[in-house]
Amino acid sequence: MNLASVVALAVVGAIVVGVALATRPRGTSTLDFYLAGRRVGVLTNAWAICGDYFSAASFLGVAAAVYVSGLDGAWYAVGFAAGFVPLLLFVAAPLRRFGEFSIPDFLARRLGSERVRLVAVAVVQLVILSYLIPQSVGAGITWQLLVGQGILGLRPYETGVLISTAVVAVVVVLGGMRGTTWNQAVQFLVLLAALVWLAAVVIGEGFRYGDAIDSLGAEPLANPTEEDGRWRLEPERSQIDPDAPATFGEPGSRYGALGQFALVVTLALGTAGLPHVLNRYFTSPTGKAARVTTVWVLGLAGTFYALAVMLGTAARALVPGAVDEHPWLAGLTVDGVLRVPEHALPVLGRIYGGDAGLGVIAAGALVAVMSTIAGLLLASAATWGHDVYERHINPRATQRQAVQAGRTATVVAAGAAAVLALVIHPDAFTTSMPSMVATMVTWAFAVAGSAFTPVFILAIWWRGTTAAGAEAGMVTGAVLAVVMFTTGNAVEPWVLEEVLVTPTVVAAPVAAAVTVLVSRRTAAPPDVDEAFVRMHGTAADRRAERLARLTVGERGRRGRRFFGMRGPRARR
Repeated sequence: MNLASVVALAVVGAIVVGVALATRPRGTSTLDFYLAGRRVGVLTNAWAICGDYFSAASFLGVAAAVYVSGLDGAWYAVGFAAGFVPLLLFVAAPLRRFGEFSIPDFLARRLGSERVRLVAVAVVQLVILSYLIPQSVGAGITWQLLVGQGILGLRPYETGVLISTAVVAVVVVLGGMRGTTWNQAVQFLVLLAALVWLAAVVIGEGFRYGDAIDSLGAEPLANPTEEDGRWRLEPERSQIDPDAPATFGEPGSRYGALGQFALVVTLALGTAGLPHVLNRYFTSPTGKAARVTTVWVLGLAGTFYALAVMLGTAARALVPGAVDEHPWLAGLTVDGVLRVPEHALPVLGRIYGGDAGLGVIAAGALVAVMSTIAGLLLASAATWGHDVYERHINPRATQRQAVQAGRTATVVAAGAAAVLALVIHPDAFTTSMPSMVATMVTWAFAVAGSAFTPVFILAIWWRGTTAAGAEAGMVTGAVLAVVMFTTGNAVEPWVLEEVLVTPTVVAAPVAAAVTVLVSRRTAAPPDVDEAFVRMHGTAADRRAERLARLTVGERGRRGRRFFGMRGPRARR
């Protein structure tokens, strides 16, 4: 057992629970529990969005992808960061100005349909579940790799799944959005500090990124493969030029030209449709604050992913030379190349910081998992508690009952994710498990980008969007993404496999087209002009619109008094 890792994780856990207790909402309103009273500052919200978004797939996965495939791995960083551009340009400010609780709430109010709300709830839960399971699995793998010891008779993997899920559930139940926001902000700073520390150490030891790229690109790229219990290095072939070997600094080691484009589109559009990210914009005090928050997120994401790409390259360049000095590396490498790419950052941390360095990376990895799980659980609670319980099961619920429903939904979602993560035990998938986790995360991006992003942007920017069109678009996008992704993972490799496994490049345009076609044959909601003033008007426009509503309402009341009609009698 790595004592430094255990101490680091214990400290992080204590801080997380302490922040949740210190920042728990004083009241019992749904506005406080789900949206922190819409009083979250710009910088705090930006840190929290980063903590919400930068999962283990970002912290360990991007560096691993760069380590194993060079330039092709950097496309993950590009796609993850690029998703905040459409959020900045098309979504953040209008979404906040409209001012609802969740994605289903926004679509239901914008399009005047409760059926749209229920369809959106189903898609939200599909995205959250497909994102939540790999995060719980990642927590178990992280504990197993970096701590290596279970408690109370549990195996290490099971211990990691249960402890991380339980801690996060407690944080969300106690703190609601306010406590989760501050926790995610603190967790992101821990995550970023771990990357900055490791980058500073390797640069201080003489690593130079440009020199490393030149050196690594001078020879063919090869990675370990296992056959009949024996490991060997297998050269990679270029997917762009099959007659040439792949190299670290050139595209083509993992994806052809079409596959690279499809991957970036899937990740970028998926980011713009992730429920747990979009829900954070409802917590901003104003539309301008939401837009400025996104600018900060873009800058922080660029810094984070630049460091991850650099450290993946550093691991590829530095680990071979450290094998002789650190005998423990012999069991993790084949001719100086790591067998498991996800070990890149932990190995660098141990090489340059010993057990304490490994503890820092352990804390960062588990923090990344826990922060993302918190956001997912809160998004799930908002849809079940507000959009299902308050709107359909118990419309007369008190604020206390509504908040309790959200807390119950949090516990149920956490338990379901933990159970499914325990069922998907990594012992039977020792070598394939990291790629399975990454695949499941990509699938969540594919569903979100195909089902939500096109419908969401049309609802915000096209007056003609109707409830029937949105329903048809969401169902089409979700079903097409699932069918393509499942097919792509089942068939033998062929020319279109890369598009099938990253299907948003096809599914999103089809979903948008279906939304438009069905909307043109159905009636738009009657209050579309009012909705557009709320989303896109200036502050003066919105004040004028509210004043007009009040004036019309006052005239109606005066008319009823003049004719002697009051309240219910006027309708008899």
